[in-house]
Amino acid sequence: MKLWGGRFTKPTNQLVEEYTASISFDQKMWRQDIVGSLAHVAMLGKCGILPMEEVRQIIAGLKKVKEKIEHGQMEFLVAHEDVHMNIEKMLIEEIGPVGGKLHTGRSRNDQVALDMHLFLREKLMEIIQLAMYLQEAMIEQANQHLDTVMPGYTHLQRAQPVLFGYHLMAYVSMLQRDIERMTETWKRVNVLPLGAGALAGTTFPIDRAFVAELLQFDGIYQNSMDAVSDRDFIVEFLADASLLMAHLSRLCEELVIWSSQEFSFVELDDAFCTGSSIMPQKKNPDVAELVRGKTGRVYGNLVGLLTVLKGLPMAYNKDMQEDKEGMFDTVSTIHGALALLTPMIQTMQVRTERMRQAVTNDFSNATDLADYLVRKDMPFRQAHEVVGRAVLYCIEQQKYLLDLSVEEFQSFSEVIGEDVYEALAVETVVNARNVMGGTARNQVEQQIEWYRGKLVDTHAWVDTNSQKVMIEALIDIGAPVQRAL
Repeated sequence: MKLWGGRFTKPTNQLVEEYTASISFDQKMWRQDIVGSLAHVAMLGKCGILPMEEVRQIIAGLKKVKEKIEHGQMEFLVAHEDVHMNIEKMLIEEIGPVGGKLHTGRSRNDQVALDMHLFLREKLMEIIQLAMYLQEAMIEQANQHLDTVMPGYTHLQRAQPVLFGYHLMAYVSMLQRDIERMTETWKRVNVLPLGAGALAGTTFPIDRAFVAELLQFDGIYQNSMDAVSDRDFIVEFLADASLLMAHLSRLCEELVIWSSQEFSFVELDDAFCTGSSIMPQKKNPDVAELVRGKTGRVYGNLVGLLTVLKGLPMAYNKDMQEDKEGMFDTVSTIHGALALLTPMIQTMQVRTERMRQAVTNDFSNATDLADYLVRKDMPFRQAHEVVGRAVLYCIEQQKYLLDLSVEEFQSFSEVIGEDVYEALAVETVVNARNVMGGTARNQVEQQIEWYRGKLVDTHAWVDTNSQKVMIEALIDIGAPVQRAL
């Protein structure tokens, strides 16, 4: 018999039962469901809605259910539809009819919203930490390569020389924005929906502030209809996740290119590559390729949820059951990508000589020749034309700019002197960009120091918030409950 079956005259069609059930995926939130129930029943006791003896009995029963689930002694059944009804059935089987009083003053609508808030705020914290670990790995590599020069590219064509550490710090900067977006999203995730009931609140004299305190929420939804129908916090997370995956995909694309034989800028550790079933010589950057490929599924999860929500009337609708699988999948996808990329970056070998060879056998110092002429009082547009003709000459003669004699240089402009060779040297070209955000060595050192400071701040934020919201800490809610009772 369904817990809601009193109004019905026949059992649910089996196909309907299987099609509408969510237990196959929402059972991931069983811990969150028990934590929310513990806080809810404690509040029912505090407010005098349930007798204290029954509250203690329900709390003991929920903890027993928790232990049995952990030991594989409980089975989640499709017949009970979702994680909420399954756990309530388990509770009633454990302690009898008094277990049916747990649902007093709440609805599955605010219950499921609570579970997702609890789940996502914990997972957000984990993802933020993993993103910081990747930042730290890249900062360490950047710090080791403050003198490693490589070609910088635009349009995938060699543009200007940059430090390899500078290139890596661009990704550190991108990850910093991802982290900041997620810490902002966390504020909207850490809001309590429980107590909203089905859509209009409840007739019982509940204390939502007390539940928020028990569960470490910083705020409470002010409107109950909004509380049960809001999925903005999931959409926002999926949007953050999509941008993060875009950044990781771009990094992985460069790792694939850099590790190719044509570039040979880096060597990825064997532990993060695979071979070919037919070609013995192959070493494939499969991890980087798969992270790049999985970006599409994260985008799909975002678009999928936006599409579900776009035409829904207030308040809760069964369509909203489609909010979970994409969220779970995105959490898992990002977690795996960050967890793999950090050691892959840490163990990556950088071929410094190959990078230097690449940057000396090109025309990436051409802009610096134009700047040299500008400093000799030539208008930049004229200097641009002069250098263009010099480059064309070099291509025809199969030379590079530093291969030209002074006489050859002066055939393009008489103001060019012996000092041009120093001006066009790789180290000079790199360190000449000594402006904030530039690739000069001391500027990259300042970037590293600045982002290390950001990491300290974020670590402090995580330390402040992580312990109080981790579900393993909350699931033994005994101490605050005992104080409440």
